[in-house]
Amino acid sequence: MSTHAAGDDPFLGRPLIAGLAVVALLLTAANLRGGIVVVGPLVEQIRSSLAISASAFSLLTTLPLLCFGVISLCVPALSRRWSPQVLAIAGLLVIGLGVLLRLVNDYAVVLLGTLLLGAAIALLNVLIPGLVKAFFPRKVGLMTGLYSVTLSVGAGMGVYLAVPLLERFGHWHYPVALWAVLPLLCTLFWLPMLRVEGVGRPANPVRVSLWRDKLAWAITCYMGLQSFYFYSMATWMPKMLLESGLDAHDAGTATALINLVSIPFNFLVPIMAARLASQRRLVLGIFLASFTGLIGLWWQPAMAPLLWASLVGVGCGGALSLALSLFVLRAANTAQATALSAMAQSIGYLLAASGPVVLGMMRDVEGAWQGALLLMMALQCLQLGCGWYAARPAKVVPDQQK
Repeated sequence: MSTHAAGDDPFLGRPLIAGLAVVALLLTAANLRGGIVVVGPLVEQIRSSLAISASAFSLLTTLPLLCFGVISLCVPALSRRWSPQVLAIAGLLVIGLGVLLRLVNDYAVVLLGTLLLGAAIALLNVLIPGLVKAFFPRKVGLMTGLYSVTLSVGAGMGVYLAVPLLERFGHWHYPVALWAVLPLLCTLFWLPMLRVEGVGRPANPVRVSLWRDKLAWAITCYMGLQSFYFYSMATWMPKMLLESGLDAHDAGTATALINLVSIPFNFLVPIMAARLASQRRLVLGIFLASFTGLIGLWWQPAMAPLLWASLVGVGCGGALSLALSLFVLRAANTAQATALSAMAQSIGYLLAASGPVVLGMMRDVEGAWQGALLLMMALQCLQLGCGWYAARPAKVVPDQQK
């Protein structure tokens, strides 16, 4: 629920600039995953072109997650020096540069481009919740929902368009290059935002630290556990289903439902969250969907794979969009929202990078997936507890106010 007065709306009575702000935010969201996930369907072509091993190729998808974890912590300091609009433009330009470097047929240069890409996306990941609160203080639920949906759609486009563009133009450079051009176009919509008053760098910027706040830690743990859950399941569910007896087509179809089913929940959960003083009913519903899906995969994965995958998708999409909503709803101002987003996403994506590794190691040791799935169920219970605490109607309190 918003506590902002109408006068806090920087676009009051200015529908054109408000519309441009919506487009700028949503186009930015669409650019935050495509440049990373596009390499997945092109693995064989890229490995052949760069003459690299499978483990070397895996760095092209894991390095950005590590960048998310490390660079997120630097964003509040950057936002005290430059306005969020300037940082957003800089982030988009660096995304374009990073993707362009990934087109060079030299593995070291490709890794450099991957690091730049991950750093720029981390910057924008943290900035956007604060920008939503600053630009649309009375519509945080709607805008967070639209942002979450566009994030998922952008990731889907990156995967969906990769092979058709490869087949159309005959080289993997073309589908990758698309994600160097789109960020540059997006910057055009950000240029008018530089003139928006009341959203720039504060005149007397104060460092906001939330590391001693229990509510901030609850939100951080909720974000981290949902990230661990999503990346673990997205990585290993196809293998789980294949080993249960499904063929590759059915396993792939079921796994695709994780992202597809999550889209409506990406949109609806933030809207509902913004209308509720306490979001505990949402936390409980998300938990029940995830836990039921995990029980199904543990018990009889081949009996109803589409149902189990759909329930996992509900849990993944709902938990992510709720976490993004809490960054805004539990903060009193833009600086706090940015600090909370940085804290939660730094730890969240470091956990996310470890998830597939942990589950893979458990599978290798046990020779089956039951132990790994039991771990996921236990972590879902822990996520429920963190979400239950984070969903109570309260605001984070910076360390200097304690």
